[in-house]
Amino acid sequence: MTVTLRTPTADDLAPVGALHQRSRVAAYSPFLPPESLAEPGPEAMGHYWVERWTWERDTHRMMVAERDGRLVGFSYLGPDDAGDPQTGLLNAIHLDPAERGRGTGRALMVDALAAMREAGWHRGALWVLAGNSPARRFYERGGWRPTGERRAELIGHTRTPQLRYTRPV
Repeated sequence: MTVTLRTPTADDLAPVGALHQRSRVAAYSPFLPPESLAEPGPEAMGHYWVERWTWERDTHRMMVAERDGRLVGFSYLGPDDAGDPQTGLLNAIHLDPAERGRGTGRALMVDALAAMREAGWHRGALWVLAGNSPARRFYERGGWRPTGERRAELIGHTRTPQLRYTRPV
């Protein structure tokens, strides 16, 4: 019943993509239209992670969470997208929808912060969808604070506002 964290293998990347897609649909469906969440599907998300990991594995770090041998979450971090060499970027924490509220996201966050410290970063940053109130509360409970910076990116055909959060690591 305990969650274990481990580095992924190549065989984990397609399941990570499927989990990422399920997580997005569950988390974003309260504020995004279904057509924006329909694509990419699980298989396409798997291909996305295989491709992304191929190019970023030397500069980024993925951690997968398992419960009873089943993939239930992952985190992904790397250098800050703003180019600050003192800051690491937490690109993602995604959970299987049934795993929410069980401490897995917290374990992935604590692990990501430790990895940022080990990488020599003094500050962590992340972008969270402005409409994702549960994620915002989760990060705020973890010591993350909004900076006031905003950006918008497309999810499907929907322009989606995001907020930047930071915290010391």
